[in-house]
Amino acid sequence: MATSFLRSLMQPSLRRPLMPATTIATPLIRSFSSTPVQSATLNQVLRGCRKPQKKRRAESPVLSGMNAPAMKGVCIKVGITRPKKPNSGERKTCRVRLSNGKHITAYIPGEGHNLQQHSVVLVKGGRAQDCPGVLYTCVRGALDLGGVSSRVSSRSKYGTKKPKKASVG
Repeated sequence: MATSFLRSLMQPSLRRPLMPATTIATPLIRSFSSTPVQSATLNQVLRGCRKPQKKRRAESPVLSGMNAPAMKGVCIKVGITRPKKPNSGERKTCRVRLSNGKHITAYIPGEGHNLQQHSVVLVKGGRAQDCPGVLYTCVRGALDLGGVSSRVSSRSKYGTKKPKKASVG
């Protein structure tokens, strides 16, 4: 008796559909890779395969540590550095003792400067891209460092006043 009941359930005419007829079957979503994604095994995890991302290094570590946009310092030495490989020339730099006691190397932007030993300068963040180890820039037109003379464009970056108009008369 039980076998005849099971046979009647297996016949397609008597079986109820599992899904309603109104739903439309969606195609299977296939990934690009044919190999399955493998997760780490327990031994791999215990050995230390999951490491957090490294923290980003500050571009100007001394200033960001003090949470200051710029700092005052005294020039210890003024000199030149040669740039990295594809570039050539002489980049003007100075060694500065900041007000917090740390020593840094700073780039002097613009053409010509009036810095010498014991000059007081304002140092901001921003590295000279082609000079290794130079992570700071001196602010032109502030404290003892004068602005660039005869500068016409981008004067605010180089601490230069607007040139006076020549008066006729």
